[in-house]
Amino acid sequence: MEQLQQLYKQYTGKLPATCQPITGSGSNRDYYRLSDGEGHSVIGVIGTSRDENHAFIYLARHFTRRQLPVPQVLAVSDDGLRYLQTDLGQTSLFDALRKGREAGGRYTQKERELLRCTIAQLPNLQIRGARGLDFSHCYPQAEMDRTNVLFDLNYFKYCFLKPVNIDFHELKLEASFQLMAKDLTEGDDGLGNTPSFLYRDFQARNVMLDSEDRPWFIDFQGGRRGPVQYDVASFLWQASAQYSSELRQELIDVYIQSLKQYTEVNEARFREKLNLFVLFRLLQVLGAYGFRGYFERKRHFLESIPPAMRNLSDLLSEGLCPYPYLAQVLGELVALPQFAPIPAEPVTRADGYKTTENNPYKPHPADGPATFSKYDGKGPLRVRVYSFSYRKGIPEDESGNGGGYVFDCRSTHNPGRYEPYKQLTGLDEPVIRFLEDDGEILTFLESVYRLADAHVRRYLQRGFSDLMFSFGCTGGQHRSVYCAQHLAQHLNETYGIQVDIHHREQDIHQILAAR
Repeated sequence: MEQLQQLYKQYTGKLPATCQPITGSGSNRDYYRLSDGEGHSVIGVIGTSRDENHAFIYLARHFTRRQLPVPQVLAVSDDGLRYLQTDLGQTSLFDALRKGREAGGRYTQKERELLRCTIAQLPNLQIRGARGLDFSHCYPQAEMDRTNVLFDLNYFKYCFLKPVNIDFHELKLEASFQLMAKDLTEGDDGLGNTPSFLYRDFQARNVMLDSEDRPWFIDFQGGRRGPVQYDVASFLWQASAQYSSELRQELIDVYIQSLKQYTEVNEARFREKLNLFVLFRLLQVLGAYGFRGYFERKRHFLESIPPAMRNLSDLLSEGLCPYPYLAQVLGELVALPQFAPIPAEPVTRADGYKTTENNPYKPHPADGPATFSKYDGKGPLRVRVYSFSYRKGIPEDESGNGGGYVFDCRSTHNPGRYEPYKQLTGLDEPVIRFLEDDGEILTFLESVYRLADAHVRRYLQRGFSDLMFSFGCTGGQHRSVYCAQHLAQHLNETYGIQVDIHHREQDIHQILAAR
């Protein structure tokens, strides 16, 4: 934090009058609003990956030169771990659409216009933004390829299909996945050979609205070269948005008309490829929901499964899965009784719209007991989570309570034994993928979560103020960092409490603010 404030001083000539954390980010970066106390502010970012930061900084500067609606990078620290960017305000598109979501997808004309304006700007970033862009700066890779697709499809298989006990033929399913990966990454996408930037995380939370409701794009550091349909599918089939089929088609038409201003479009081929990406994105997000929900026990992701399943059911009913065996497996999946919606109660919006609102999630036995609600403890509980190297000793407990729990991660597969991962940490995507593909770390964390949940609930009930968890491994770099980060995020999201993260050997300190 002090180093970020010094960077602000280098940029402005004086220390900030205020420095407020910004909550709600799903990344490993911490965001702060730094102000001079006179109405002028910037956003300060503290990252954990130089490569990821470099990707964002390069892309933001390139897009700024192209006069695209993105934040401007104002200053970067010498070590590349901190930077300042322009403050785009506090209203995201996600915030602006809240009433429509709460009304079950009944969006007003104003809300629809915000969606139209946003998706009409997307081709500007994808096509104009790709011109002159050196994709070698993208992180973690320059282009979407078959390996990316197969990783996500297998993520869906292992983190969703298997936990819900769907029976399938491994070789037949793999054959379908191979065909889908080939179809998604090869052949004509309807734009000829036009280079395009794949945003990859294009969603309402990553669109900020200025005072005139114009959209500005943030958090594109995971972008790379790839098909434009990926972003359209991500945006329009986001499970929680509950966009109607009619609204989706309207927004696709708006997007295509805007796209035609930048390049020639074979509309029939574009739509054919879009249908494939919708199928892929639905499987991709179900894999993520399965891991975050079934394995990490996070309620938000469990509640996102039923609307995603409804989207998948609609797609199958339209015959838009061209792989017969995969279509058979998915048909059995959507028919499972635990994904049937609970009857909804009528709800009337403040602006007069009538709709329904419910929580359609029916717990699956794999979910375990329903222990996800936040507790109102008698006092504020602060949890500290450490990663460390056993070679340098177990972290001392500054509270004087004796150190809490210490978990030994050394029984799990160590990515540090392999050359590609030796310079990375458990916060970097390649290491995360290695550990989660291997699976040993997930089994390990299941037991940790059960113990930690029980302890946190009891501490909250008794009004205790401090609890400490520590994860050790050989070097304090890979397995312990991964486990500490994931337990911290799990406790913060599940119970809404403040969690301090200390990756001791990496000299990284983060605070997940109370919710």
